[in-house]
Amino acid sequence: MRMDVRHIADGTYLVHGSNTNWIILTEGDAVTLVDTGYPGDRAALLASLAEVGSAPEAVQAVLITHAHNDHLGSAEHLRATFGTPVYLHEAEVPHARREFLHQVNVGTVLRNGWRPGVLPWAVHALRSGGTEHVPVASPQAFPGSGALDLPGRPVPVHTPGHTDGHCAYHLPEAGVVISGDALVTGHPTSRIEGPQLLPDMFHRERARTLASLAVFEKLDGDVLLPGHGPALTGSVRDAALQARERAQ
Repeated sequence: MRMDVRHIADGTYLVHGSNTNWIILTEGDAVTLVDTGYPGDRAALLASLAEVGSAPEAVQAVLITHAHNDHLGSAEHLRATFGTPVYLHEAEVPHARREFLHQVNVGTVLRNGWRPGVLPWAVHALRSGGTEHVPVASPQAFPGSGALDLPGRPVPVHTPGHTDGHCAYHLPEAGVVISGDALVTGHPTSRIEGPQLLPDMFHRERARTLASLAVFEKLDGDVLLPGHGPALTGSVRDAALQARERAQ
């Protein structure tokens, strides 16, 4: 079990799982969980809740940045076992139900197998449940616009491209932006560190992913918590501009 919990700000924790991050937001005894890692990360996910003094029963909602298996992994387990609602952007709801799957496929991975890091990453993804069928039975669209009435008061921000309904989450009071896979700081298949887009094979529409960097450029924040890679301290706007420059 691989898991590393980092305290970022009051009530905000970034957890590094096996190649994927999730975020825990606490308020008293209540918790918001953003993403859930791979299916194989479940023990680590539960252990991370315990490490911050919580439990799955305390999770008020699971917010999903996007419905790829390495972020959706234990969402249905929490919903079915504890009655935890699972929220996503409305465009991502059918993706979470697996009415379709917009995720890199084995053929594309094999065609890119010559690239550094791709084959070791692929082996890990397979072992962690990257190709398992993990639909959420009853995912829900966000109940309203603006800040959600949940611990951390996260504000969903639509950042499409990686998937059609990809969402970041802005925590204005904490100056934190949870960026999912629309803006990352590292990945096992990338040879660079710092703000960047994921390699092209992972995106549904790379052009829209690139365009969504303009959304991050407008968000007020000085801490970036990505879906992959370490936390980044500094202007979120500058991070988005650096990722744009690297992507040209």
